[in-house]
Amino acid sequence: MSSFSIFNSQLSIVNHRLMGDRVRHLVCAKNTRKLVGPDMIVLHYTAAWGAEVAAIYLTRPDVGASAHLVIGRDGEIIQLVPFDTEAWHAGRSWYAGRSGLNRYSIGIELDNLGKLRLSGGMFVAECGRIVPAEDVFAYESEGKLTYWHRYTRMQVQTLAKICSVLEEYYPIKDVVGHSAVTNRKIDPGPALEEAFKNL
Repeated sequence: MSSFSIFNSQLSIVNHRLMGDRVRHLVCAKNTRKLVGPDMIVLHYTAAWGAEVAAIYLTRPDVGASAHLVIGRDGEIIQLVPFDTEAWHAGRSWYAGRSGLNRYSIGIELDNLGKLRLSGGMFVAECGRIVPAEDVFAYESEGKLTYWHRYTRMQVQTLAKICSVLEEYYPIKDVVGHSAVTNRKIDPGPALEEAFKNL
């Protein structure tokens, strides 16, 4: 078992479940197919109204998506699917010569609204929520400016610690964004890389 200090509590993995003071578990009964030694982590953003909303949505039996973990903006962790069970987060996906990456990976969702549009001087998420300017990351690529919801320091620190625990417990070789395994998606976006630079 692997454990270390996180915000004055311990994180550990017991029976393929993350344990700690800031970890909660929901039941996601639709996921039953077993994973054998997951060896990669795929990162996503939720584009939802909050971690709790996203987690409850992903456990619904009528929704064809799920994830192993959701990390809130305050560092709270919600586990939906045990790490030895396949979650439906990567979809049609390819990486390093393999396809169907749900079979090999742990999916982590970060509570983040993703790419924003500038409308009437306000930054608006896809779900309609307005994001304050101080929470917006402006990213320039090939002369084009885009706007993204910032990740919080607590959230990114929590993600880094979780990845360290997972890497000790499972044969993890790669940690990649969803956009790296499919051209259908843009998450987790450039704001996550920026947040890691500022840790």
